[in-house]
Amino acid sequence: MTSRTPPLARRMSDIAPFHVMALLARAHELEAAGRDVVHMEIGEPDFASPEPVVEAGLRAISSGRTRYTAAVGIPELREAIAAHYDRHFGVAVDPGRVVVTPGASGALLLALAATVNPGEEVLLTDPGYPCNRHFVRFVEGSPVSLPVDAASHYQLNAQSVADRWGERTRAVMLASPSNPTGTTLGAGEIAGILDTVRRHDGYLILDEIYQGLVYDAAPSSALSIGDDVIVINSFSKYFYMTGWRLGWLVVPPHLSEAMERLAQNLFLSPPAPSQYAALAALDPDCDALLAARRDAFVERRDFLIPALRELGFKIPVTPGGAFYVYADCSGLTGDSFAFALDLLEKQAVAITPGVDFGVHRAEHHVRFAYTTTVERLALGVERIGAYLGTVPRRG
Repeated sequence: MTSRTPPLARRMSDIAPFHVMALLARAHELEAAGRDVVHMEIGEPDFASPEPVVEAGLRAISSGRTRYTAAVGIPELREAIAAHYDRHFGVAVDPGRVVVTPGASGALLLALAATVNPGEEVLLTDPGYPCNRHFVRFVEGSPVSLPVDAASHYQLNAQSVADRWGERTRAVMLASPSNPTGTTLGAGEIAGILDTVRRHDGYLILDEIYQGLVYDAAPSSALSIGDDVIVINSFSKYFYMTGWRLGWLVVPPHLSEAMERLAQNLFLSPPAPSQYAALAALDPDCDALLAARRDAFVERRDFLIPALRELGFKIPVTPGGAFYVYADCSGLTGDSFAFALDLLEKQAVAITPGVDFGVHRAEHHVRFAYTTTVERLALGVERIGAYLGTVPRRG
């Protein structure tokens, strides 16, 4: 008797893979074969977790702090996060509004699960962080990706949100700085969007996980504009704790109890050793180290952008934060995915094709992550130049 394979849930047909993971797997194969690959594809900082963070994590493990904690995080960490907003941004946050989560992904899931009903729409940017639309689909919402380009700094604004808001729209989900473009939203722009959202009795969910990595202006938070914004943050990027899997969100007061109920059921609790390690990341003694690393990213950005422009990539907007360059490669290729694959095979340089971030002109864009040293970036640029010398330029 032949057994029949049960079908997957219907939502799985809408959950796309990370295409860059295929590139990364091939890059690892090339490295295993002895080739030196310049990695400019993965959005993970090359810096190790700060030493005080590692030491605090080890102390937590050795002292037995490895059991379940409160679902929304240990009180000390929630208080430290609230103090972080006060110290760096002059924003008073009630620790009761802080929810510690297993990574920013956990925070995004909680935010959407608490606010979006099946069939309701969430407005997103295209290009944008790909998991966002999949998170919306996971809670049976309807992701609505709105094309953005250089003219809007790859961000939505109050007018574009108002123009697209419909009867089924529930929320708008943005990021500042953003992935893949590294662009930011100013306080006035956020206030305008929030005003539009308020008029429609909806929610603004703002991803601030690259908040500390802002280069051309002082870092700020949407929490300074109102306490009805749902703000997502993470210890992964600015605090260099990617593998510790710890994030947080700050929610409007009326959502605190609902978030705790959801966290209890979905996660039980965030990882305990990571929480105690994160206390060290927020300690003022870490400030100088974190600032120095931010300066290193500025140096990398300021090297890479003119070098890429010299090679023929169009970069109409200089990214103000994060560690990405979203480059128009339409003068070099009509298929950014094939371009990225060929570049990896022939010159051992790994970059991310635009298809991972949406559909709007995806075939004409690639993302470079400057998460490696200037010396490695220079080697990558040299290899890309050699590659472009062997392929015909597009008109």
